[in-house]
Amino acid sequence: MLTGDRRTAMLTGLMSLAALVWPCTASAQMQLDSGAQQMSFIDRQRNLARENEARLQENLPAAQKIRVDYGGWYNNYYFLFDDGFDSSRTLRQYELRLWMSLSADRGIHEGYARMRMTYLDWNSGDSYTGNDDDLNGPNLERGWYQFDIAKALQLYENFNSPLGARVKIGRDLVNTGTGYAISLPLDHVQFQSDLFGFETTMLYGRTPGSTPNIDTSRPVQDHSNRDFWIIEERYKGWDSHEPFVYIAWQEDHTREDPPNLFQNYKYDSRYIGWGSTGELVDNLKYGTEWVIERGSSYGDRRFLYTNDIKAWAFDQRLDYYFRHKMKPVISAEYMFASGEPTRLGSPTNAEGGVSNGYVDHSFVGFGFRDTGISFAPRLSNIHIWRLGGTFRPFPDVEVVRDLELGSDFYLYWKNKSVAAVSDVLADERSGYLGWEMDYYANYRIFSDLSYTVRFGTFFPGEAYSDTSPRTFLLTGITWSF
Repeated sequence: MLTGDRRTAMLTGLMSLAALVWPCTASAQMQLDSGAQQMSFIDRQRNLARENEARLQENLPAAQKIRVDYGGWYNNYYFLFDDGFDSSRTLRQYELRLWMSLSADRGIHEGYARMRMTYLDWNSGDSYTGNDDDLNGPNLERGWYQFDIAKALQLYENFNSPLGARVKIGRDLVNTGTGYAISLPLDHVQFQSDLFGFETTMLYGRTPGSTPNIDTSRPVQDHSNRDFWIIEERYKGWDSHEPFVYIAWQEDHTREDPPNLFQNYKYDSRYIGWGSTGELVDNLKYGTEWVIERGSSYGDRRFLYTNDIKAWAFDQRLDYYFRHKMKPVISAEYMFASGEPTRLGSPTNAEGGVSNGYVDHSFVGFGFRDTGISFAPRLSNIHIWRLGGTFRPFPDVEVVRDLELGSDFYLYWKNKSVAAVSDVLADERSGYLGWEMDYYANYRIFSDLSYTVRFGTFFPGEAYSDTSPRTFLLTGITWSF
């Protein structure tokens, strides 16, 4: 059985690209497009990885989280998709993860480690890097130790402190707020305390070296070197609501190799966020987050002077759980991220970024949301409306009792119609990006064996000169041990 935190993107740090140069030639533009295609594919895998791991964690026995244990799981996935550039691409992916957890002295000492090894098998000519077969790992995906100060005082000194306090160090997934602005693995040190229902978290972290860069125009795309400082306050004293507020700083220390003397790529940002999660009425759960972004960035062909970042974003989600043996759930969500009208080439890159003026209104975060399996846009210069639902059609049939079916509908629109979005194929100055329909099935065959299939089709709108539909198919099986 599985344990630990949720998984991050299955292909994060997986594919390295050639260095990018100034996009004034046709060759340079092809490299930029290739980088954008690769990042879009990685974002799709990130969505799938989070969903699959969350489902597996739901079936994890509580006892397994508080004892010395070890295990792993093996994934075998098959991808067939159209990215808008080629008619189709085919990938077979094999993943092995091994983990070990421990808990000592009644939970005073806790630790977790997980290694990952991945093998990619592309059809000939389908790989983004030109390497049709690629073995990655074994790598340390997670590894942390936590010491509970309050429990130690109670056990060793017989002192019951009203202040709960924990210190954690290592590599783990960091979620701030609901994860709309910041949700990524960090090598970090964290101090967390609890007093009178208030939970305070203070954290310093750095991105692992293999983290892909959000700027695909940089000469270095396959790694990041960014520092994060985060302070978050949550109130857990209410039964139905959990409000939060946070401030986070991000500094970019990534170096270009080779350097571009006439373009600087540094992107330093800070985020002020607030929101809440909980239950509005019986069975109606919600999550909301507002984010204001400030900082400095470099625009297109700028290396001496920076732009001031003045951006914002918003997310609202509702989930209604019906009281029925089929366990139906209806979900609705609205996602927004501001855009910059002078960013004509990219909403996130320095090259192709702000071309006029010195204010950047394009929101660029490090968070996570499911934005569709086929289109999978980044949360920048965009409105997204999502409506979906799931249910278990055969609750009385033992063999297929755990079969879950679901569907999601997405509608996409630009915030600034003349500006770019993360898909470089959106080449028309129109706000209507299109819509997508996804269908999926998840089936737990046995307690340690599960199967998933997901199919999505994106129908481009007036923002595209090529309105041909794009499809994405995933099938996979997971064996846990």
